Amino acid sequence: MDGFDIDQIDEVIHGRVRLGVMAYLASAGQADFGEVRVRLQTTDGNLSVHLRKLEEAGYVAVEKTYAGRKPLTRIAITDQGRAAFDKWLAAIGALVNAQPA
Repeated sequence: MDGFDIDQIDEVIHGRVRLGVMAYLASAGQADFGEVRVRLQTTDGNLSVHLRKLEEAGYVAVEKTYAGRKPLTRIAITDQGRAAFDKWLAAIGALVNAQPA
């Protein structure tokens, strides 16, 4: 395949749950933890692990507050995360559209 570099696929984003988070936030901008968990049909623990990886990469910002006595976690895509997601989309597009050698 000419013109395709597999190293352009961001492994932080490429995981199924992390990709789901990034795709959802690319559209929504920000969301509650519970909203993302339900949308992606994952567990609290699984989502937490993936959010930590995205946060460590600088792709999402996680804000923990309280609504009264109830914990509230908000997740937002960062500018860096949006740029990385756009780059991931371009890389996948290049893979799909690559011509055989």
